[in-house]
Amino acid sequence: MKTLREIKVGETVTVAKLTGEGAVKRRIMDMGITKGVEVMVRKVAPLGDPVEVTVRGYELSLRKADAAMIFVL
Repeated sequence: MKTLREIKVGETVTVAKLTGEGAVKRRIMDMGITKGVEVMVRKVAPLGDPVEVTVRGYELSLRKADAAMIFVL
């Protein structure tokens, strides 16, 4: 399984699993990233941090560390 951090710009994937502990996992879920939701990678900053994605119809920027906690199909 790949993480959201490994997905290329323009690809659309489905969230399979979230890892992380406590507040970090809760924050990711509060942003709308939950199991089964589709996520499209829109942009990646020149140094790879942050990653801009479209989820549930809005744009969201994620840190590389947070994107690495999201496993996708």
